[in-house]
Amino acid sequence: MADDSTRRDADWRDAARRDAARRDIEKSWDDPPEIRRATRYAVVVLALTLASTALLGLWAYLGRSNCADSPTPVCGTADRYLLAIVPAAILMIGGIGAFAETYAVWKRGGTWPAWHGAGWALFMLMLVCAALGAGVLAT
Repeated sequence: MADDSTRRDADWRDAARRDAARRDIEKSWDDPPEIRRATRYAVVVLALTLASTALLGLWAYLGRSNCADSPTPVCGTADRYLLAIVPAAILMIGGIGAFAETYAVWKRGGTWPAWHGAGWALFMLMLVCAALGAGVLAT
């Protein structure tokens, strides 16, 4: 009797694996809640990035009294480094988190491409922020 139960469990697992592999190959993903979760995650990371950039910019601008004759809005070295590094770092951490969730969803047999796309979108935005930050540090 135990062999029948074990065999049924193994057959069920094999069928589930074949179904997940078929969905991967056929690209037949339809999981709106998972897509919404991935989109919400990417939007929250982007909002945190924008909020941190705005707060760092405001902090740098308000601390500008000791360099009023500077031609640039941000004249402190620490301010420039923070403005260059923090937004890109937030996006990088968010992208790594999205890729970690991609793996977790894939491992569960879920719709992982939404998370994969969110990770790549965050990494591309990180590259843009890093390029803009390098421009700020170069001046």
